[in-house]
Amino acid sequence: IIYAAASGTGFEGTFKAVVQDGLITNLSNAYNVGILVFLVVLGIIVVLMNKAGGSRAYGEWAAAHIKGRRGAALSTFFLGVLIFVDDYFNCLTVGSVMRPITDKHSISRSKLAYLIDSTAAPICIIAPISSWAAAVSGTVEGVNGISLFINTIPYNLYAFLTILMVIFISVSDTDYGPMKIHEDNAKNGDIFTTKNNTYEQDAQPVTERGRVIDLILPVAVLIVFCVVGMIYTGGFFSGTDFVTAFANCDAAYGLSLGSISALIVIIAYYMLRRVLKLNECMDSIAAGFKQMVPAILILTFAWTLKTMTNHLEAGAFVSGVVQSATALSVLLPVILFVVAIGLAFATGTSWGTFGILIPIVTSVFDAELANVSQTGEIPSMVIICISACLAGAVCGDHCSPISDTTIMASTGAQCDHVNHVSTQLPYALTVAAVCVVGYLLSGFVHNVFIVLGFSAALMLAVLFAIRFFVKRKEGRG
Repeated sequence: IIYAAASGTGFEGTFKAVVQDGLITNLSNAYNVGILVFLVVLGIIVVLMNKAGGSRAYGEWAAAHIKGRRGAALSTFFLGVLIFVDDYFNCLTVGSVMRPITDKHSISRSKLAYLIDSTAAPICIIAPISSWAAAVSGTVEGVNGISLFINTIPYNLYAFLTILMVIFISVSDTDYGPMKIHEDNAKNGDIFTTKNNTYEQDAQPVTERGRVIDLILPVAVLIVFCVVGMIYTGGFFSGTDFVTAFANCDAAYGLSLGSISALIVIIAYYMLRRVLKLNECMDSIAAGFKQMVPAILILTFAWTLKTMTNHLEAGAFVSGVVQSATALSVLLPVILFVVAIGLAFATGTSWGTFGILIPIVTSVFDAELANVSQTGEIPSMVIICISACLAGAVCGDHCSPISDTTIMASTGAQCDHVNHVSTQLPYALTVAAVCVVGYLLSGFVHNVFIVLGFSAALMLAVLFAIRFFVKRKEGRG
């Protein structure tokens, strides 16, 4: 409607812009297609690992070695950290592997869903070798996207503080809000709390010949091949040093090369191990594609939203507003963080959020970015502001009931979706409140050690205070 009014082309012109400039142009872009190929291959590998029995075997091994609730929670966290290449890959794998273990140790399905969700997007958004890195780098123009992404990692406060909170809660066995009710019920034998505890079981048959190595080796092969693919596109095998090759790589092409190569090796491995036949591997291709259809749709619509935002010249508008109010510039990180939360919550997509906001941020700092090619250094304020966008997008995604990752976490844990959203929301908002203070500080102090150190200390202080009041309330009870 806004574009129709602004352009004067009416409904016909708007519809044409959405279809031609948005959908068709973005889906014909080589970089975008590379990301979609990577996502599809990830879905196929997940199905292969489950069908080969690797996930089942790892779950059985872990169940025999993990002792107590703390061990089960921390094992879920560490497995999530291991699978950092994609959040869908993370949710699907961690959920299917850890459900029997957390059930055995009386951890509620809501808590499991929180652990999965909090080690999916927050891990992927600080991992240079991931679908998220490729998607973020594709939204940046004028500078090397991967290099800028790597620079934003230390300032991604929400990701680091969420990881810190997960570790603290797992070790201390402290819960509050609705999550405490679910955990208390789980300790008494009710891991669901609500009556809605009937879920569709996995339709894929699983072989009994699977071993733990059938899960670990494919993940390791995928990571190694993706790294090799990325540095190959950056010229590493033509004499360029590793760091430069990684910074200058074509992320989408490299991840596609690496993941497809890994898929071929994994299929050959499963066939040589005789855990899967050729026809079973081929059936997994269609099943894996189906699992990634929601991610493909969300990313396609995010690219279309970005295109329409560019047509509306939102970047130029925000740039003019910021430049006319220079006193506001120190508050820009915290403003962008809050705006990103609201946008991601409303749309249910973090990828769409940073697809919209990052081009606006880069347009605000056009003058500074114009000198990057000469100086080779990205201004710290640009890095902080883009980090705030990424952090806010992940936070809003965590809070949103219509988020694809939130839904995938519920599905992976086989947890009632409303339960997952309601129990995770207080935790996400707690971290967000600390991030607001951190990004407010970052506008004045452009030192990552001070900002991240202060934010982590404040997060721990808040968590210890919450633990004190929870224990005190339990004592009174």
